[in-house]
Amino acid sequence: MIDPIEFFSNHTFRMVFFGSSVIGLVAGTLGSFAYLRKQSLIGDVVAHSALPGALLVFLTSVVVLGVGGRNMLGVIVGAVITGTLAALFANSIAARTKIKIDTAMAISLTVFFGAGMLLLRIIANGPFAGKGGIDDYLFGNASVITIADLATSTAVGAVALVLMLVFWKEFTLRTFDPVLSTMLGFRAGLIDLLMFTTIVIAIVIGVKAVGVVLMIAFVVTPPAAARQWTSTLPGLVALSGAFGAIGSGVGAYLSVALGNVPTGPLIVLTLFVIFLISLLASPRRSVLTTALRRVRARETLRRELLIETTDR
Repeated sequence: MIDPIEFFSNHTFRMVFFGSSVIGLVAGTLGSFAYLRKQSLIGDVVAHSALPGALLVFLTSVVVLGVGGRNMLGVIVGAVITGTLAALFANSIAARTKIKIDTAMAISLTVFFGAGMLLLRIIANGPFAGKGGIDDYLFGNASVITIADLATSTAVGAVALVLMLVFWKEFTLRTFDPVLSTMLGFRAGLIDLLMFTTIVIAIVIGVKAVGVVLMIAFVVTPPAAARQWTSTLPGLVALSGAFGAIGSGVGAYLSVALGNVPTGPLIVLTLFVIFLISLLASPRRSVLTTALRRVRARETLRRELLIETTDR
């Protein structure tokens, strides 16, 4: 077991911790809007759809520019483009056809992820420079996070958070009352584009460290846990971001402290523990509180019926 002083004195461990915490903070904060719009699966769609974008950037840099390796900013840009297209594609299908949104998102996910897997196979079998570790996009590898990667993720994540704050009123109205939003003159398509772009950014900055398979947990679990403690949007967004950052940081620390344990899966399990505690211990919405409330309601009803029977 590694003590905290030894942990933070190691450069690689620091990068894993802070990189994971930034990913958890941004994904948890912006995932709140996907959660409230009942489109939590959009995180899975975006994460899997980010794969072809990242791989296309890699192919472009190698084949066209003759530069090997994987630039973090280029990966994010490519992943944001394909991830946003996938999210808009799913919502467009649901809006223009009788297909429901969950089916539309499943279709979008399989199409884009299938394209990504095809590109992955082409790269793996081809003579491309710097292709080693390219499959890390699937399952992630937090140990390869560099200072440049951390700085890029932090800067891009900060841009997404600033966009959320600037368009807070529009995002809130579109989330809770889309009809009123349209009647007041807000352009639904533009607001959706901005909102999904911020959510996409929150997801794709974690693809390199966590992988496309597990990023859905970073978007869904923190807001689901935060919802047990608060009933206001600012409270939900803030608490969700805090849960995402804390769960990711603790999971990253434990993955190193416990030995050769994968960072991504352990972070997911840590976030699940936070959700489980919230589900059981929150004062107003927990399972225990709800069960106790039902017992008291039954007892009150039993007494009222007993009084009525006695009066007769």
